[in-house]
Amino acid sequence: MNRIPNSLRLSPISAAACLTLCLAGQQVLAQDAPKAPAAPETAASGAAGTKLEQVVIVGQRASRAAAVQTKRDADQVVESIVADDIGKFPDNTVAEALQRVPGVQTVVNFNNEIVNPLIRGIGDIITTVDGREMFTGVGRGFAFQDLPAEAISRANVYKSAGANLIEGGVAGAIDLKLRKPMEFAKGLTLVVNGRASQGDYADKPSTKLGVLGSYRTNTPAGEMGGLVDISYADHKFNRPISFNCDPRSGTNGPPGAPGLVLPTCVGGLTDTGEYQRPQVNASFQWRPNQENEFYVDGLYAGYRAKFATFFIFSDIFAAQNITNPKGSDDCFDAHVDGAGFLGPSSQPIQRLCNGVSATFNNVPGLTSTQAKKQSTDQRVLAGGWKYNSGPLSMNLDLSRMESTNSNRTVIVDLGKQISAVDIVINNGGYGTTNMPGNPLGQATDFRFANSLFQDINRAKSKQDAVALSGNYELGGFISNVDFGARVTKRESHWRANAPGGPNAPGGNRATLVSSATQLPGNFLITAPNCIPQINNCSPWMTPNPDYLLNNTDTLRALYGGALGDPSYDPLNNYDSDEKTYAVYVQPHYETKLAGLPLDGVIGGRFVRLERDISGAGRINGVVTPQTASSTASRFLPNFSAKLEVVPNLLVRATAGKTMSRPALGDLNPSLTYSIPTNANIRPSGSGGNSDLKDQTSTAYDLSIEKYFNKGSYLQAAVYHRVLKNRVVRSTAPEVIDGVEYDISRPRNLGKATLKGLELSGQYFMDFLPGAFSGLGVFGNYTLADSKVNTRTDPLFGKPLLGVSKHSYNAGVLYEKYGFTSRLTYTWRSKFNEGSFGCLLAPSTENGMAVAACDPNVAPTYNRVKDYGRLDFAIGYAFSEKLSVSFNANNLTGSKYYSYFQNESFPHDIRSDDKFYGLSFNAKY
Repeated sequence: MNRIPNSLRLSPISAAACLTLCLAGQQVLAQDAPKAPAAPETAASGAAGTKLEQVVIVGQRASRAAAVQTKRDADQVVESIVADDIGKFPDNTVAEALQRVPGVQTVVNFNNEIVNPLIRGIGDIITTVDGREMFTGVGRGFAFQDLPAEAISRANVYKSAGANLIEGGVAGAIDLKLRKPMEFAKGLTLVVNGRASQGDYADKPSTKLGVLGSYRTNTPAGEMGGLVDISYADHKFNRPISFNCDPRSGTNGPPGAPGLVLPTCVGGLTDTGEYQRPQVNASFQWRPNQENEFYVDGLYAGYRAKFATFFIFSDIFAAQNITNPKGSDDCFDAHVDGAGFLGPSSQPIQRLCNGVSATFNNVPGLTSTQAKKQSTDQRVLAGGWKYNSGPLSMNLDLSRMESTNSNRTVIVDLGKQISAVDIVINNGGYGTTNMPGNPLGQATDFRFANSLFQDINRAKSKQDAVALSGNYELGGFISNVDFGARVTKRESHWRANAPGGPNAPGGNRATLVSSATQLPGNFLITAPNCIPQINNCSPWMTPNPDYLLNNTDTLRALYGGALGDPSYDPLNNYDSDEKTYAVYVQPHYETKLAGLPLDGVIGGRFVRLERDISGAGRINGVVTPQTASSTASRFLPNFSAKLEVVPNLLVRATAGKTMSRPALGDLNPSLTYSIPTNANIRPSGSGGNSDLKDQTSTAYDLSIEKYFNKGSYLQAAVYHRVLKNRVVRSTAPEVIDGVEYDISRPRNLGKATLKGLELSGQYFMDFLPGAFSGLGVFGNYTLADSKVNTRTDPLFGKPLLGVSKHSYNAGVLYEKYGFTSRLTYTWRSKFNEGSFGCLLAPSTENGMAVAACDPNVAPTYNRVKDYGRLDFAIGYAFSEKLSVSFNANNLTGSKYYSYFQNESFPHDIRSDDKFYGLSFNAKY
């Protein structure tokens, strides 16, 4: 395993202690930082105009110092990431940079991208670009990877509430700032940047090219500026995964291994392909005089992906028999049902031991190609007016945001009988599989299996927004007041077919592929990549993904299905119309407490929502339209106080309430239910829930912040958050037309608490002589303690899914004589990724002597081991106009390891890629 040795790994406490010693060991003269402007930049829609102009930051030291200044001046708890230069963000993607922010955790996506940031354990984040709300498809959230990092000048992460922040993020808000022409000096500015990178698993390099042009000038009509930023990225990826399926009792399986817990199946997959991301953003600013500014902004961000998931699979529990079984000493008692899975306490008890290895004979094997084509288009057009005269500044912003995404998946499965499959369940944290002779690597004897699976869907949303924000300076105790209003109208539409398709020709595994003369000779191909843990990385044969996507009608005819794409299914479709109205007031106060400077805000935001949503349900076989209308009003207060105890030593306290709205798919009012013909089975059904309430959070923060010279600081913070109305899918009785049904719906069942500690800091070592004065250190540590408190919640008493209790970042940077470099290690502790309900595993966590699948038993989990990545970058500036850099990501080749409940029974291993890249940045 490529993992960092324990001797070289920084513990969270030692990383924080090292940083503290670096700070405490030097006596530096503190410098007073400037006070925040009256109307600070926020994620509010179109922040109020100000006479202050932004300055282009150059260099990672200057960018980090600017981020610290933002943190210090803010009224809320804010972390900031600032670009090193025009077109040079500190990391390759926005999400990659966010993972280094205290309290933020991320995961690696199927295509090796860093995605899905959580802020203090919660993923419901409102994302804005230049203060305007962004979303993807019919979702509430925004896919950060859709916007290239090179286009961003700054990312602000708001971890506490503010009345001037758009509602919708119970976890917080992230505001991304694009470049504007008035940021640059007068005349022409031209920037070209490019990057090429290569991964260990991807067979081709990835490239990215961007061009930014900006022109600013004085005219008789006033000052004008225009900017266009264009970029295009082409990424290649491959990510191999090997897995054991869920555990099962060998006593109930093929003869030969009674008393052993074995995987139901074994296999692996590779996600292999490419995606492109075109992006264009443009801005025009006109200042006819000092008081007024008019602007127009536009943004297009696209995503085009064509890839395939190539499966190799062995249905080992359908084998003829098992030989050479070997068990471990890890044994337990469990109630087991007839199929060999964990059963209720009414089922017989078996004494079981986790298996180590075995040989399965005469096994049904399978290869599969899931051919996928995806696209996303994000468009924003906005314009507005900024006014700044005397004590009053205002910004009127009008915008339209459109998001469309579509997905097309075609799957063909092929089966072949395999003489033998040798497995090792736990080979150092993961399973391995060997098929002697590699039979799935030979093109003979494959048969069509299962069905021709087709999944086609399309999502579209459009939102119009009008926002007014402003600030009025008063002087005195209330120094100034933020105020504003916002109105939006959003239309969302989801269309999807009923996933599935016609059965294999002649029945499952009945027809030889070689007998299908209508298929070309290249229908079977060698999978383009292999899996190290399966057959020693030998290749296998699988359907051609290009043929699946381009010749689907030929396959439909072969399978006996209807030609053409399947129609959208009314049971899967829905339409939604939402209108929101918001107003806010947020006074800023300044005073003294015991002679010490004290300032902060006391504010509130009032929000009203009106929603209509329509879908359909099947009631006793009849498709019936379903509609629902709802309204909701909510007041979101916030408070902050910042006390300067001594120069540059601050104590900050905040409190506030945030909210997020339910996912539109969960609100879909469709309902399907039926009365079974068997009188012993209760009537049941499933559907959405248009009555879902907003999820809310009440949060408190307290921090001590010490600021040193030139961007150095040290902070210790604690936080406490109470989360209400968690959305959980559960089954409950409902009476419909006098009949009681067990209806499964998403419901507001849960309440959770999150509390924790954050330590962070950075220090530039100016006191060192000569070249050593370019050194700096930075780091942060987060303790996130989460717990679900509602007894009816399936996760009662357990931490929230996806949250590591411990995480930290530690790094060293250097900047001197034109050289710049950074070495960063990012680590998070183990976490529960998902729950399985009932799983054949020891029951020690449930306090039961014998494992059982009973209604009040806590679920079992897919758990992910602790995980860390080491990243490195080095660059050289030949002049102010030209620089080059080299970067390496995941240098240690860290991998994702998961297991079923306990580490003795691994689930899967995902091989995250290493990347090496070269980039340049040229300015004119």
